[in-house]
Amino acid sequence: YFRSSDLIDMKKPIAVISMVRNDSFFANKWISYYGAQFGFQNLYLFIDGMDQPLPEKASRINCFQIPHLYLKRANADRKRAKKISDFANSLYTSYHAVLAMDIDEFLVLDPKIKLSLEEYLQKDFKTDSCSALGLDVGQHPKFEDSIDLNKSFLSQRKYAKVSDRYTKPIVSFKAIQWGSGFHRIKGKNYIIDPNLFLFHFGLVDKETSIQKSNDNELLTSGWRGHIRRRISLFKELETSSPFEGDMFFDKARTYLNKTRKWYSWNKPAPLKFPSIIKIPKRFQKIV
Repeated sequence: YFRSSDLIDMKKPIAVISMVRNDSFFANKWISYYGAQFGFQNLYLFIDGMDQPLPEKASRINCFQIPHLYLKRANADRKRAKKISDFANSLYTSYHAVLAMDIDEFLVLDPKIKLSLEEYLQKDFKTDSCSALGLDVGQHPKFEDSIDLNKSFLSQRKYAKVSDRYTKPIVSFKAIQWGSGFHRIKGKNYIIDPNLFLFHFGLVDKETSIQKSNDNELLTSGWRGHIRRRISLFKELETSSPFEGDMFFDKARTYLNKTRKWYSWNKPAPLKFPSIIKIPKRFQKIV
């Protein structure tokens, strides 16, 4: 519970940044969702490639089309993280916080907290950044139909994997440098907020995901192994007995806050126990 006196001066808005290439699925939803949360004028989207069509709602936001530079996956990820970090660092004089994420990732405040996401992030966190608990949402192969883009994702998807990979420090309050994929902040520790979730929707539609797994550009640039690991979620959803999310979240946060590998001390280590959950119904209309 937070009192209004806990909120700081809300004159400075919150900025949101992403980059997209070869997408016809998520960009408009990203614009609609974050525009409603923080104002369309505070969104910054880089379109990677001069040949890329602009999203339908591009005119409502700050949209920059940049030349595409062909690189292998690891180098491309590092270059993208540096570009977005450097751009974010130019915004802090005008913004209270800057968020950066992949185009298929949606930051959500638990509806139990009776504040908007913007109001919540306007608090004084006394840290350089904060992480949200990662939920990797996928289409259940047996029980769920193809996604309808005209309806909320979470009204159509009931299951997710609690994931260290998507427990990302995407919220920043000071100048920082994100590592590849926004999985860590260089030289900084992480704190997982008790009320924030990062919903990753890359596998929200199985047919679309399988089509993408056969994309020649991705395969030739080094994404084959990553894609194979990612689509294994469908099998995991099909064969697992899910936990009730609310019975699992605190356990996962405690583990992920404390556990890390010695060679990657500033991001959480993978969970060592089954982590397929049912998404609580209170989230259904949010994204």
